[in-house]
Amino acid sequence: MQDLLFVYIFVLAAFTGYEVISRVPVILHTPLMSGSNFVHGVVLVGAMYALGQAEGPFQLTLGFLAVLLGAANAAGGYVVTERMLAMFTAKAKPAVTTGKEA
Repeated sequence: MQDLLFVYIFVLAAFTGYEVISRVPVILHTPLMSGSNFVHGVVLVGAMYALGQAEGPFQLTLGFLAVLLGAANAAGGYVVTERMLAMFTAKAKPAVTTGKEA
């Protein structure tokens, strides 16, 4: 019975996440992701805690999957943030040569 509850919570969380993200305008996805990287870390810690409390092969598998996806989500968030910040850094200008050699 408890396994069914865990599956229900997992499916409900996946559906809710999909519905929330699908309603965010495309222009806001990158800033939203960079601003919520801390949430990814909290999700990962929660998944690790759930995995530590797991009993039986089904709960262990589901907990491992949650940790794996949470870690990928957190890493992806930081990669996207890094790329976004790189768009706003000033590019180095090439050195100006005077045509005179020393």
